[in-house]
Amino acid sequence: MKLNWGTGIVLAFIGFIAFIMYFIVTMNINDAYDHDLVSEDYYADELAYQKDIDKLKNAKALSENITYKKTKDGLTIMFPGNIDYKKITGKLFLYRPSNKQLDFETTISLSNPHLLIPDSRLVDGRWNIKVDWQYNGNSYLFKESIDY
Repeated sequence: MKLNWGTGIVLAFIGFIAFIMYFIVTMNINDAYDHDLVSEDYYADELAYQKDIDKLKNAKALSENITYKKTKDGLTIMFPGNIDYKKITGKLFLYRPSNKQLDFETTISLSNPHLLIPDSRLVDGRWNIKVDWQYNGNSYLFKESIDY
């Protein structure tokens, strides 16, 4: 049997469609390719985003902002030295983009001007850190992507 160019084009189309369908089925069935949302209630988070923008502006207006550094004990978050750390309240969120089981949130309660996140809570790799804090009735926000 001799193949002409028309039959070759049809076979190429069928092969291409089969190739694409294989990947579609694999991506939908295989749990290794599971897609998680960054947030389960992303719509409510989007509506509250303007408040975050205002908090970021407040933080940029400070003469000194939050800093961090990696130490042998863990990650140290240092609050501005020119304010009374005993009046600081808020929450710290650590988000791991590659594994949502490692995400955690902690309440800020300071006995000194810095907060230590123990090394045992953090694994090596990329983390998104978000510190939502209040001082004297003003709200501030610090966001950063770090490689631990």
